[in-house]
Amino acid sequence: MRLSPRLVAPAVFAVATALAVMGATWAAGVIETRSAQAVRTKLLTEGIDFAAVSADGLQVWLTGTAPNEAARFRAINLAGSVVEASRVRDGLDVTPVRAIEAPRFSVEMLRNDDGVSLIGLLPKAEGAEDLAAAARDLAAGLKVANMLETADFPIPEGWDAALDYGLQALKILPRSKISVWAGRVSITAISDSAEEKAKLEGQLLRLAPEGMELVMNISAPRPVLTPFTLRFVLDAEGARFDACSADTARARDRILAAGAKAGVTGETACTIGLGVPSPRWAAAVEAAMAAVAELGAGSVTFSDADVTLEGSPDTPQQTFDRAVGELEAALPRVFSLRATLPPKAADAVAGPAEFTATLSDEGRVQMNGRLTDDLTRRAVDSFARAQFGAAKVHTAARLDPDLPEGWPARVLAGLEALAELQSGQLLVRADTVEVSGVTGSKQASGKISQVLSARLGQGQTFKVAVRYDEKLDPTAALPTPAECMTRIGRVLNAQKIAFPPGSAEIEGAARGTMDGLAEVLRDCPGLPVEIAGHTDSQGSEGGNRALSQARAEAVLMALQGRRVDVSRMKAVGYGEARPIADNRDEAGREANRRIEFTLLAEDAPPTAAVSADEPTADEPSFAPKEMTRRPKRRPETD
Repeated sequence: MRLSPRLVAPAVFAVATALAVMGATWAAGVIETRSAQAVRTKLLTEGIDFAAVSADGLQVWLTGTAPNEAARFRAINLAGSVVEASRVRDGLDVTPVRAIEAPRFSVEMLRNDDGVSLIGLLPKAEGAEDLAAAARDLAAGLKVANMLETADFPIPEGWDAALDYGLQALKILPRSKISVWAGRVSITAISDSAEEKAKLEGQLLRLAPEGMELVMNISAPRPVLTPFTLRFVLDAEGARFDACSADTARARDRILAAGAKAGVTGETACTIGLGVPSPRWAAAVEAAMAAVAELGAGSVTFSDADVTLEGSPDTPQQTFDRAVGELEAALPRVFSLRATLPPKAADAVAGPAEFTATLSDEGRVQMNGRLTDDLTRRAVDSFARAQFGAAKVHTAARLDPDLPEGWPARVLAGLEALAELQSGQLLVRADTVEVSGVTGSKQASGKISQVLSARLGQGQTFKVAVRYDEKLDPTAALPTPAECMTRIGRVLNAQKIAFPPGSAEIEGAARGTMDGLAEVLRDCPGLPVEIAGHTDSQGSEGGNRALSQARAEAVLMALQGRRVDVSRMKAVGYGEARPIADNRDEAGREANRRIEFTLLAEDAPPTAAVSADEPTADEPSFAPKEMTRRPKRRPETD
């Protein structure tokens, strides 16, 4: 059958079109596959694995997330080197840039006699110069080495309070290293004595802001112990140290461990000091304490290299001899031993001669008993007056020329030991010296044993029975800021501070008030206080402010003249701006004329105030005129 030309032509065109479409599709697929494969191979060869490659006709698409902009541009450029750059389409994302974390800001402040060194990183550019200027203001002529760096970041929480506290500590401690972080301060310093160490620690604790972490390590130099003393006693009351000394912390631990093994309970103070007679001190003490423990009762006293072992009257002679022999063999060569076994009570001499002294809570001393001659009595009386005060000693001792040899030395040694107590008793006999009483010092027992062992000599018997009372300890009983303000308020309520009208000179009638304030503030060293002056509304506002400022400064100068540390006090005059009563009547104006003491702290107690009234008597002024400002007299009553 012959096809019609009308059917053949369209069929041919249809077949050709289909073949063309199929060929084009195949060709495009080949081009896409080869282009994508070539680009993918190039990227993987260059170590780029974050980009996914796909082709859409002649276009080559790169998708994925690049770690940074540089990696994205590199991937695009590498793809453009394989195919025509115009065919490359960028579908890459970039990992978001993380915010740069603020560094840990810190400052090291080092101070010694040569000056101050500042090292660290501060959170603001102006902080470095401000801190260096504050360091230079600590003392006149103080050299400051500024090695601070800054970073422009927000100030972290707690940084300002910690830095301010660090500067306060740097002012108080002339030999110190102070490290400051946000919310934390570490202090390492050296003090001149144990007493100053306790005082500085209390002052720094009072100044510390609430919520700030404080690490404090203030060391005191080791004292020179002369003689180097240790006394261990085992009796009916139990085992105890009357005195304890060691040359190192390790030796102290060995001695205390030996004491615990021998029956010592509770906390024992053992002084680490200089002057040890032998590096084998701890070994000698351990051997001596073991000897006392073997006896079951007795005491051992070390005074430098002299060792005195005393048994109990009930100790068998054989047991005592064995313990002495073992101790002699165990002691290092430098130590010399003297052993004494007291006679039993039946063999003792009846009615021994005695000398007694009683120290009362008020510091008065009553001396009774026997002394050898009038010269000795005068010497003992003079020595006691030097120790306790001339008006506080009463001597009622009788003379006895038959007293044992060395009696005056025993009496003087006992009085010197008694002076270490707040109150107590001294008993001197030919065979013993006994000191008992109450003290406010944890070191008193050790000092008494040290005095007696040095003054009495080797082989002499003495007994120390001292009780520590924390209420009498001046370092433990330092008042809190709130207690200080309460005491200030009591002084101000008892007597007003008076000023003449229009004058800033303190009247003589207020001398007792100023003395009382000075006494309180000397017991509260470093107390941050604002001394504020206030007036009534009579007169001009500017004149009132100047007058109140001058009066506040007069009080500050008067306290400074009484040896009060005013470094953390400031005088401010508020004039008539802060009335507490109505100025329309005399009673209200009188209440508004006042001097206030305010604690500069977040937890400040109620303000202590006193009126600045008219003087009641024409008494001379004692405020230093050259250190106060006196405004012109106003016609009105202030």
